[in-house]
Amino acid sequence: MAALAETASTKIAKDAKQAFEASQLVQASDRITALHGIKAELEALKSDIQNANRVDLEAAQKDVAAGRLSESLLKRLDLFKGDKWDAMLQGISDVASLPDPTGNVSYASELDDNLELYRVSCPIGVLLVIFEARPEVVINIAALAIKSGNAAILKGGKESNNTTALLAQAVRNALAKTSLPENYIQTIQTREEVSSLLALDQYIDLVIPRGSNALVRNIQNNTRIPVMGHADGLCSVYLDESADVEKAVRVAVDSKIDYPAACNSEETLIIHHSLLNTIWPKVAKALLKAGVELQCDSSSLTALSQISPPLPNLSNLVKPSTESSYTTEHLSLTLSVLTVASLSAAIAHINAHSSHHTDSIVTESESAATTFVRGVDSAGTFVNASTRFADGFRYGFGTEVGISTGRIHARGPVGLEGLVTYKYVMRSKGEKGHIVGEFGTGEGKKSYKHQKIDAQKLPF
Repeated sequence: MAALAETASTKIAKDAKQAFEASQLVQASDRITALHGIKAELEALKSDIQNANRVDLEAAQKDVAAGRLSESLLKRLDLFKGDKWDAMLQGISDVASLPDPTGNVSYASELDDNLELYRVSCPIGVLLVIFEARPEVVINIAALAIKSGNAAILKGGKESNNTTALLAQAVRNALAKTSLPENYIQTIQTREEVSSLLALDQYIDLVIPRGSNALVRNIQNNTRIPVMGHADGLCSVYLDESADVEKAVRVAVDSKIDYPAACNSEETLIIHHSLLNTIWPKVAKALLKAGVELQCDSSSLTALSQISPPLPNLSNLVKPSTESSYTTEHLSLTLSVLTVASLSAAIAHINAHSSHHTDSIVTESESAATTFVRGVDSAGTFVNASTRFADGFRYGFGTEVGISTGRIHARGPVGLEGLVTYKYVMRSKGEKGHIVGEFGTGEGKKSYKHQKIDAQKLPF
């Protein structure tokens, strides 16, 4: 059986590589047509997709009740909660309207008369994307992959199998009406297939895991293929000593309650000690009113306990923090609270305890804002803004393939630009071509010109 599974997985990977190679001569206009086609197919299948999503949700609820699935994953599974469905469709249109990320020239130089060198953006190749619960990721990734010229193999969590199967069908239906290869976007369903694919670095160029810490760590530890992703979303909001009270309340509350299960939600609130008896009680009152459990250090806990009359929900929602509070991704209406003596102490705590995802400062001091955004080593450093803004759609990328907390290639929400690399293109227009032997320091040898060329697109 293992041999059969490996053979099947190898075929999937080979097909993806061949589809990628064949797609490189497809016109950009055909990619845009495919994206519009996917949106139309999804709209036509909406009722069936809703039914499938309902089946997945009902099964997931039973798993939650039995302790086999977390509440946070259940929340991510609902494709029709709020504006998620409409946002997914809008993301397709937004990606379609974005400029083509390939063929852009970032460096151009004339090395000699009629000898030109260009650094040109190009697709990465075959992407293997593994994600949990969120079925819309199928469409997010498919849209970005198609637009950027990458082939993709997608693996969703088993809890969303019914939904993702129909979403994948919509993608296949649309691709069948274009010049893109049939196997350009493929989906798989089993862990065995994933394990086999992780060994196929000769066909797969990049792995992008989206999900729990355990999922990402497992992928990173079991493949030679480069991995782009983040393992945790430990985001912080720091209330600086110069913070405005209204901004503090709005940013601290929104960062926590807008979507607690998201990786860009606030998990730690850091407070300058000078605010303990001024701004902190007002922020705490707003958080408690929203039903947020506060795990407080001794200073912030003491400040709240001295308020008279007591804050509503104080007795049942305010608890002492533990050491693990500040290294836990709660993914729920739970917030860790820490008091610090200075901005430098806040930065030191964030750099030591955060996941380098997104962290925000609330301040009226320009120097404090500058120090924070330069000193915090995270993919996103915000000033007076909710951490929930850390998202490809909100950044204007159309959608995102995921969030990268690494430092190489792409960082933060990864959109089209994060899915391209570059190649060097050289062209000789000389009558005899060009050879290296003609250049040097000896008699009769030529010197390189290295003269900059003004070019944004490859001129041929």
